[in-house]
Amino acid sequence: MKIEQIYTGCLAQGAYYIMSDGEVAIIDPLREVEPYIQKAKLDKAKIKYVLETHFHADFVSGHLDLASKTGAKIVFGPTATPSFDFYSAKDGEELKLGKIKLRVLHTPGHTMESTCYLLIDEHGKETALFSGDTLFIGDVGRPDLAQKVKAELTQDILASHLFDSLRNKIMPLSDDIIIYPAHGAGSACGKKMSKETQDTLGNQKQTNYALAPNMTKPEFIAAVLDGLVAPPGYFPLNVMMNIQGYDSIDKVLERGQHALTPAAFEAAANETSALVLDTRPAQLFAKGFVPNSINIGVDGSFAPWVGAMIPDIKQEILLVTEEGREEEVITRLARVGYDYTIGYLKGGFDAWKNAGKEIDQITSISADELAAIKATDPTASILDVRKASEYKSEHIKGVQNAPLDFINESMASISKDKTYYVHCAGGYRSMIFVSILKARGFDHLIDVQGGFKEIKESGKFKITDYVCPTTLLL
Repeated sequence: MKIEQIYTGCLAQGAYYIMSDGEVAIIDPLREVEPYIQKAKLDKAKIKYVLETHFHADFVSGHLDLASKTGAKIVFGPTATPSFDFYSAKDGEELKLGKIKLRVLHTPGHTMESTCYLLIDEHGKETALFSGDTLFIGDVGRPDLAQKVKAELTQDILASHLFDSLRNKIMPLSDDIIIYPAHGAGSACGKKMSKETQDTLGNQKQTNYALAPNMTKPEFIAAVLDGLVAPPGYFPLNVMMNIQGYDSIDKVLERGQHALTPAAFEAAANETSALVLDTRPAQLFAKGFVPNSINIGVDGSFAPWVGAMIPDIKQEILLVTEEGREEEVITRLARVGYDYTIGYLKGGFDAWKNAGKEIDQITSISADELAAIKATDPTASILDVRKASEYKSEHIKGVQNAPLDFINESMASISKDKTYYVHCAGGYRSMIFVSILKARGFDHLIDVQGGFKEIKESGKFKITDYVCPTTLLL
């Protein structure tokens, strides 16, 4: 028997490859399915099942392509009603895989169709639970997402179901069972997830607030709903793609991998409603870019920020990438449902520049330079685009919080005629913020390299220049 967790850091997502005696089950696969197929070929095994724990909101699953290419059966738990051929497994049913079995545990709460799969080894021992978004390490699945698809499923109703699922289906299991969740820290599907990607159920019973044995249902509902922030706007759209179906990843890649000369790229940008997305590192982008393009670096939390910043998953996209990374970027866009890349700039930004095309730039300064500006002009306006929770934890005195998460509201609070110095935590989000607002006519935004981390490490600001919980108490 083999259990392999295939973890994707950008999405904080865990897919699972389980093999026994020449048969394979894939749990919650990513959109690009070829790696699973190749892994099974190396093992001389056949993919028998594609097991889905629920209709995912934060990514588009690869179940349809994987079933089409391998003949595997797509399996959902009770109450799931997708628009394609699948097997509806009953609660308590055992699916045979080689010499092992996977018991279906219907655990509504995160969504109504949410299902966990309990692995029973060849000796009949219950050894692992693939818990989807029902149980995370340190947290449980947020119960407010399904109502974005079905209004009658209020978050209180779902939280009540989740309490029952945890108490009746999961907590009675043996303490030595290994929990393999669908997500870890960084995912928007929970709020207190650990960076650890697996743990024993026994340890979770001791450390996970939602599994406290004496917690009442009202207390549980209050705890899991406390502190939830609005989910990214693309979540309900991904759910519908997972329910209704989508284009094959092969078609998406074919459509997106049109290499365009600078002239053809310019014509496409002018003649379509395509958004120009530049995925190069922030400081490389700042030195020169195609006018009106926005920067979301592929080497950061790329997919979640694309989902948060581009509201329409059917938006046509033209890409500027580092050479050789075009297919990677198109694939990572498709993971979260952005299937309409229509081409990329052949030769990258250098080709655009060498063709004599118009370029734009963003001024970017160091933390030392910011300190010098603030020393000579105490009224200089600084924008902190981190999340509100990060800002409340610690920030520079007098700085305005303008979270990137809520960029439209943040934009409404600032003036096009005023100069602002913009920082985030490390320099990734600030460039997204500045590039988007520059494309909307804000020409006086200056990026601060390295963000708050660099500001703190520079030592140029005194301790009295900061506001944090400890100084608030002084």
